Amino acid sequence: MLFFYKNTNLLSKALKNTLKYSGLILFDIDGVIRSVENSYRLSLKKTVYKFSGWEPSYIDIDNAKNEGIWNNDWDLSLELIKRYIKKENLKLQIPSREAIVKCFEEFYFGGDPNNNSNYWSGFILNEELLVNKEFFDKLQSNGIIWGFVSGAESASAKFVLEKRLGLKSPPLISMGDAPDKPDPKGFINLSKKLLGNTLGPSNIPIAYVGDTIADINTVMNARKEIPSQKFISIGLAPPHLHLKSRLKERNSYESNLRIAGADLILNSINDLENINLAVF
Repeated sequence: MLFFYKNTNLLSKALKNTLKYSGLILFDIDGVIRSVENSYRLSLKKTVYKFSGWEPSYIDIDNAKNEGIWNNDWDLSLELIKRYIKKENLKLQIPSREAIVKCFEEFYFGGDPNNNSNYWSGFILNEELLVNKEFFDKLQSNGIIWGFVSGAESASAKFVLEKRLGLKSPPLISMGDAPDKPDPKGFINLSKKLLGNTLGPSNIPIAYVGDTIADINTVMNARKEIPSQKFISIGLAPPHLHLKSRLKERNSYESNLRIAGADLILNSINDLENINLAVF
């Protein structure tokens, strides 16, 4: 079932007269709206270590993400455990996915994700915001409609968008609302919700901003489903690669995003404030 929050002001204006808008930008959340190096990725590292005795590096995680199929960190945790056990020929029992999820959530939330976030004590509290509310206000004033398509759990996504950024009921597809990326269903469905049910040459350009090859492939797959609609893929290297000491790794990561089909690579998410999607 499609999960969708109505932003009354944004949606009513968009649906009444999309002609005055120049484009739609949908955002991934992790690595784009917030840094997850010390939250999701740290939870992944600690989960893998608990079941295997080996802690993957951030480079190990980046390399796996570059395979383009590991959008879900629970599944990637399990995959890395399996690979390590096989590589080292260890006589360890491979954990169930349920055990992975439970362990991961304990590290990440540090409490029941369905309870009040005031009681959380996990790595989610480490997350650094990469934008502020004014960023989205400026996008809208420049004729851009916006929303979010993320593989993050609903509780996590709403925590960062609503509680920390202060966005009021933002348009959102989160984990469980649609198949995992790179399946484009969530991306396409939210686009239809925001622009009307018909996508095609008469509609405004639709962009997706993400930090992984799975995000780029989501746009590539959307093009295959609706070739008459202008879809734009925008890539951004995750925050931990923007350190000067990681320039070589960042260049390699961005090169992989381009090879996958990214139309534009951003230096910063704030580069989008004055973007003109019509030039693509």
